[in-house]
Amino acid sequence: MALLTLSDVTVRFGARTALDAVDLEIAEHETVCVLGPSGSGKSTLLRVVAGLTAPDGGRVLLDGADRTGVPTHRRGVGLMFQDHQLFPQRDVAGNVAFGLRMRGVPRGEQAGRVEELLELVGLPGAGRRAVAALSGGEQQRVALARALAPRPRLLMLDEPLGQLDRSLRERLVVELRGLFGRLGTTVLAVTHDQGEAFALADRVVVMRDGRVAQTGTPVEVWQRPASAFVARFLGFDNVVDATVSGGAADTVWGRIPVPDGSAQGERSVLVRPAGVRLVDPAGALRCTVEARTFRGSRVAVLLRPDGPSGGPVLEAECGLRDAPRVGAAVGVAFAAEDVVVLEGRESGL
Repeated sequence: MALLTLSDVTVRFGARTALDAVDLEIAEHETVCVLGPSGSGKSTLLRVVAGLTAPDGGRVLLDGADRTGVPTHRRGVGLMFQDHQLFPQRDVAGNVAFGLRMRGVPRGEQAGRVEELLELVGLPGAGRRAVAALSGGEQQRVALARALAPRPRLLMLDEPLGQLDRSLRERLVVELRGLFGRLGTTVLAVTHDQGEAFALADRVVVMRDGRVAQTGTPVEVWQRPASAFVARFLGFDNVVDATVSGGAADTVWGRIPVPDGSAQGERSVLVRPAGVRLVDPAGALRCTVEARTFRGSRVAVLLRPDGPSGGPVLEAECGLRDAPRVGAAVGVAFAAEDVVVLEGRESGL
């Protein structure tokens, strides 16, 4: 049985539907990250699970029991918000112990639990420090310790690292994944950062307009986005409409090979940058190098197909030594293993 089940959950704000008959299950000890653009419904979903927003339809079940009308403080869930919401008048220990006091935990037991959690989140001996004197990363750790203190069955995170700089986010997300694994905590997190979600999650849920657009492991979603929307949301721009027949697709870029067993008919196709191969211009799609962007050991190369109907710009990926100069004429060929046939046509979305 799933620890958390959302069944046909719908939320409306006036004429706008924020969640549209959403179904979702989260297993015990699983970390699920919900992704989506602004207005996709991801934060509303979190608030419904927490009991902060009442659904207009559907049910929220925890451990198989309907919790739809149960108030937040009786759901047995932990919450951590983007702005941490620490109590400035309390020291670190006072913040971490807050939930324990609300549940009537004896003072001696509180002290032991606070000490244990501060050690766990990498802040040993910080109990007497003022929260105003903490860095952003330290405040994030205190907020996490406070959410974990009552041992919630389900921990919910709303943009947990959103206010931190990138280098700190990248370090903390690795620490969080290890911590959740050691504790066996079930986690539902909401974030707009794909890298953060893919590094943290066992499963990713991509939302669009209040509905689930795709769900799967990070590898599944990254390797096989279900639609042009998901592909573009993940940062892939080489997406065009196509007609797939046999082992190839007819596109504005010409005939592109597709993997064996690809869906046929009117579709959209994604060509990963690694699948855009630079070749001799003779007999190939001729392009002009429009721009180059250095990305560590690789270079993203933007290619403008020549001619009045050459199609949209293509992004290729090259090694540092192989990247052509801006303005150079190159040919383009496509590798079938880096082509994904998507559901439907982008123009029909």
